[in-house]
Amino acid sequence: MSEATKITKEQVRKTKVESYDISRSDETLQLATDLAKFIKDNKLSTTVQGKEFVNVEGWQYAGSRLGIVPIVDHVINVSNEQEIKYQAKVTLFDMRSGHTVGAGFAICSNKEQGKKFYQEFAIMSMAQTRAIGKAYRNILAWIIRAAGYEPTPAEEMEYGGNTPAAQPAMQVTPSTAPVAVAAEAPAPMKAVAAEPVAAEAPAYASASQKEEIIRLLNHPLITRPEKTKMLLNINRLDEERATQAIAKLKKAIDDRENGTAAAA
Repeated sequence: MSEATKITKEQVRKTKVESYDISRSDETLQLATDLAKFIKDNKLSTTVQGKEFVNVEGWQYAGSRLGIVPIVDHVINVSNEQEIKYQAKVTLFDMRSGHTVGAGFAICSNKEQGKKFYQEFAIMSMAQTRAIGKAYRNILAWIIRAAGYEPTPAEEMEYGGNTPAAQPAMQVTPSTAPVAVAAEAPAPMKAVAAEPVAAEAPAYASASQKEEIIRLLNHPLITRPEKTKMLLNINRLDEERATQAIAKLKKAIDDRENGTAAAA
């Protein structure tokens, strides 16, 4: 155990903890009710194929109510020339007992679907985020299920699915006109060949855009829920949406400084 980890545990041991006991089902079910409301009110879940998965902030909230906090043990760079890849390990520390009560490992790679344009810091950060969610999932999944959500952290889900790959097969439409198919066949073939190039056109937000968004989010006039919502989606923004977000945040700050209520 590193000296930094020891210091962290010593600090959190002194933190005031609520009275929920994970070994008592009546208390944890009461927590599940409170958790469901907190997740809904703060929009801390993501819908994937019609099911609700809790974001890591929701898992952290559940853990904090039980006095269980995550500590990042290590983040290892396992990249190579073709791939940016990080592995993270997180342990869960019980502030009451002073003992480790769980752990989680996770990796993140820019070879994953939707992460081709992620920068290295974002890949490293996501590995840590996933490890935190995984660690909590190993001991608190049943509480999340009791709250009415799927017992898998949202960060582990594949948001994109296979829909883009399936689209070309769905476009076989000239079935009602067999004679016209032979004449029109060359045109669809050319269009399909061009699709992969078009799919790569949208570029993710640049590092400078993300830095500007984070700088604006740290302004005291931006509320905590607004900041949380934006940070949850910052790695999904393309350049155009990032530009719009920066403009919207600046306007919200200007309006509030002039006494006008405006949502960011």
